[in-house]
Amino acid sequence: MTNETLLALAKEYGTPLYVFDADAFQKRAALVKNAMGEGIALCYSMKANPFLLRCLPEEISMLEVCSPGELTVCENAGADLTRIVFSGVNKTRECVERAMDDRVNVFTAESPLHCEHIEAAAAARGITVPVLMRLTSDNQFGMDEDVIVSLAAARDQAYPHIDFVGLHYFSGTLKKRPTLIGRELDKMDVLARRVKEEAGITLTRMEYGPGLWIDYFGDDPDGAEEALLAEAAEVIRPMGEKYDLTVEMGRFYSAPCGAYLTTVMDTKTNCGYNYAIVDGGLHQMNYDGQMKGTQVPDIRCLTGAAGEESDWCICGSLCTPNDVLVRRVSMHAPMRGDILAFCRTGAYSINEGFAFLLSRDLPAVVIYSEKNGAHVAREHIRLDPLNTPK
Repeated sequence: MTNETLLALAKEYGTPLYVFDADAFQKRAALVKNAMGEGIALCYSMKANPFLLRCLPEEISMLEVCSPGELTVCENAGADLTRIVFSGVNKTRECVERAMDDRVNVFTAESPLHCEHIEAAAAARGITVPVLMRLTSDNQFGMDEDVIVSLAAARDQAYPHIDFVGLHYFSGTLKKRPTLIGRELDKMDVLARRVKEEAGITLTRMEYGPGLWIDYFGDDPDGAEEALLAEAAEVIRPMGEKYDLTVEMGRFYSAPCGAYLTTVMDTKTNCGYNYAIVDGGLHQMNYDGQMKGTQVPDIRCLTGAAGEESDWCICGSLCTPNDVLVRRVSMHAPMRGDILAFCRTGAYSINEGFAFLLSRDLPAVVIYSEKNGAHVAREHIRLDPLNTPK
């Protein structure tokens, strides 16, 4: 999106404002599909940005859903529920039954309890459902290898309505080393062979999240990310020749597709240091890896400030010294009314912050494409009613 487009949207819809670029989403999905090849399916982890469901590219064939609330979002947005991978560490019998009635594509099991819930719900409906067993990466998610093998071995007696079709593995995000991705895929492959040898079940399907790094603070983020994608794809493609492989990502698709627009409300100099106060804040904007504003992302002043550059600290509207968007950035002196665009904020900013602090309004959300123009996906929302005790 051009600066002119962003400025026009800020003036029309007000700030703070999220703008998500449907064209950039399409471009990124096509880039990943081209790198991975036709034999590997792509899954969008919607927790990164649920609003992009409105412009899901055709290259993405699956959706990862991790909660009943996310399932409701998919239902209300008109998403194809048969494309859903129903994941999440906390599955209840009720949410499993609901997802089953929605005919989701596949369930993940993160514990034996999940298998019990899925088995009971499937038995009550007289059906057999596919399940991916999630392998732990030494944290609270997934299960140990021995547990996975024992579940598969007990399938005929304990889980006759479950079809253990494969494995699910995700160890974390912002990975820069394809060699680590290769080791994780090898780990899945070795476990699949063990399940076949010890439990007599052939696993054919793999759901893998490579968690590729996003360059939030570099000079050439697109180039750096494309180079990493190409290296990672070289490691991932052989796994797609052995199994029905789905590559699951959220941040890598959505991060480059967003801009957060905020207006300068006040400027001042305290103890020789320049401060600009904006109408947004840290509660509405997130760069993973940012530490108290010490790194400088791609920031654009949309209103064409001029003059000599100087150092400025950009702060939000919260009553906490932690509300620093950028600690030190060299820029033309901002003025009241200037509109700043923080780029590459398409992932998690919209839903990961402590948004309810101080009861400030939630920003509106606009989806933009050159072909269709702007679509308001959410109006500005007042939070004071939700924070008022009854």
